[in-house]
Amino acid sequence: MATKKVNKQTIVTPIDERETFVSVAKSVSDADGITMDEKLRTLYQIQLKDTAIDKIHLQRGELPLEVQDMEDEVEGLKTRIANTQADIADIERRKADYKHAIEEAGLLIEKYSKQQDNVKNNREYESLGKEIEYQSLEQQVCEKRIGECDRELEEKNSLIAATNDRLSIFEANLVEKKKELETIIEETAAQEEKLQAEKEELQKKIDERMLVAYNRVRGAAKNHLAVVTIEREACGGCFNQIPPQRKLDIMQGKKIIVCEYCGRILVNPEYKAEYGEAVVE
Repeated sequence: MATKKVNKQTIVTPIDERETFVSVAKSVSDADGITMDEKLRTLYQIQLKDTAIDKIHLQRGELPLEVQDMEDEVEGLKTRIANTQADIADIERRKADYKHAIEEAGLLIEKYSKQQDNVKNNREYESLGKEIEYQSLEQQVCEKRIGECDRELEEKNSLIAATNDRLSIFEANLVEKKKELETIIEETAAQEEKLQAEKEELQKKIDERMLVAYNRVRGAAKNHLAVVTIEREACGGCFNQIPPQRKLDIMQGKKIIVCEYCGRILVNPEYKAEYGEAVVE
């Protein structure tokens, strides 16, 4: 009797970026030929690499933020200078318009004065006199406005001078801070690249779902530890006590055990003795 073969289909569950180790524990198995103990060991080693990289970044201290703040301040000062220069150009245009208005008023006064010499009656003479008076007032107003423009220009130019002085100081400090940051980065670049390469090799042994959960828990943890060992019968991340049965499961390393308080993966303390400890400063 012939045996009918049944094709088994592997159902792939979409990866959820919100996934935690709790949901991963339900779907990860040894079907890929890698035992759970090996996966947990690999994940712990990835944690060690990430912690070492974090320490390198800590050596830079607040320098990256200081450099960013200084760059923002420099851009802000440059924008202020550009805006002030635009204001000065506008004031200069207004001043030129007032000067032109004074000239036009002067020409009209000259014109009306000549017409007064040829009027036939007092009414025309008085009308022209009012026009001359009005143009004289226009000249006075424009001269007043020119004076105001001159004061505005003086203030704006003083502001630009003060801003330029401040900009020079910030630019000089920025150059020094950048040099300091670049020196630190250069000193640790080789070490960081080595750690990153080792981490990437380790990641090849872990399925994507576990990595997504690991990165999510690591990103949410204050000390960036997503995989911790048992420390004195407690979670090495949040230090809450672990029941004896769960401790036994952790020691066996046959399944993912997650701390019910902080959501971190709990692993055998022997890993620390074998691979080292992820110490956060």
